[in-house]
Amino acid sequence: MKVFVIVLHVIVSLILIGSILLQSGKSAGLSGSIAGGAETLMGKNKSKGYEALLSKITTVGAITFVVTSVVLVMLQ
Repeated sequence: MKVFVIVLHVIVSLILIGSILLQSGKSAGLSGSIAGGAETLMGKNKSKGYEALLSKITTVGAITFVVTSVVLVMLQ
């Protein structure tokens, strides 16, 4: 059981690292203050596409990471 949780923990850690590194920063492209106005003006929708998918993967990965961490502490 402990080995399975450790392997799952490592896999989730790698997925979490990859999904965070693939996301673009908030000030990617134009400078931070201009980008916010340009996105609002142009109606850029980040709720669709790979940005939303990476955000969901990061959320699920973070929750799974915390759960496996707690389980590993309880198993010790």
